Amino acid sequence: MRETAQSQARTVVVLLLLLATARSGSSEVRLTTDEALALAFPGCSVEREIVYLTDEQREAARDLAGAEIEVRVLHPHVAHCPDEDGELAVAGTAYFDVHRVRTLSETLMIVVSPEGTVQRIEILRFDEPPDYIPRQPWYDQFDQQKLDSDLQLKREIRPVTGATLTAQVTTAAVRRILALHQILSAPPATTDAQR
Repeated sequence: MRETAQSQARTVVVLLLLLATARSGSSEVRLTTDEALALAFPGCSVEREIVYLTDEQREAARDLAGAEIEVRVLHPHVAHCPDEDGELAVAGTAYFDVHRVRTLSETLMIVVSPEGTVQRIEILRFDEPPDYIPRQPWYDQFDQQKLDSDLQLKREIRPVTGATLTAQVTTAAVRRILALHQILSAPPATTDAQR
């Protein structure tokens, strides 16, 4: 009886190791945060900020994005690059969005230009099978897109056969980030007491 219990325990350990190996085998870490930032902003200084979102900001961003805003703390990475005169100027802001595709997660870096348009998208991690990642030309169609009613699948963004869920969550992530960026970039409202 004792040998059977030990044998069953060994079997469970082996199965757990196999399961962990199988799961990590489908995960794909493509870039680290630092590598993605270096690709987006070569030769620039990047400062990581911390923003605590108010309920009002989250609600306003939700209305703009057309989707729930679950995060309460954001970490925008603001890049300052030399301009033509050698002066440092804001070149863009990178946001990292972690979301579920089917049952597993994906991490995207979405860079927003100073004008509020998509400047770049990079996949940092994709835990679903690699077959569910659209090809680069699909991601390229987000370049220079702004947050409006056309930034949706079957409008400005073409759907992808075989990667429908990835296309949906990526488009939702871009809309969320653009909405949050717009809310954070808006000048603060003045109250009657401040007038």
